[in-house]
Amino acid sequence: MPKKSVTRTYSRYTREALKLLGQIIKLGRVERKLTAQDLADRAGISRDMLQRIEKGDPKCEIGVAFELAALVGFKLFDADASSLTGHISQTEGKLALLPKHVRKPKAVDDEF
Repeated sequence: MPKKSVTRTYSRYTREALKLLGQIIKLGRVERKLTAQDLADRAGISRDMLQRIEKGDPKCEIGVAFELAALVGFKLFDADASSLTGHISQTEGKLALLPKHVRKPKAVDDEF
């Protein structure tokens, strides 16, 4: 049975953020004098995937984009590794206080 193709739309903000991330990765790569193939090899991806990320393709894996940013020295979060660990712990603490699932509120019939 063939897979159904899903057409997904992205907000302007998302498209522009992906484009900016791709440009930052490309800038870092060029500043470090790495060819597209060199960076792709270091990240363990194809050159085609790297080029799609540099163009802001929203269908690429976010983990790969984060890894590429790290390889070219761009911090996506303004924090060092130990600070990120602290933020993760803090967020986990907040999540522990919230309900595990979100349910739609039940409609209340208040007409008498």
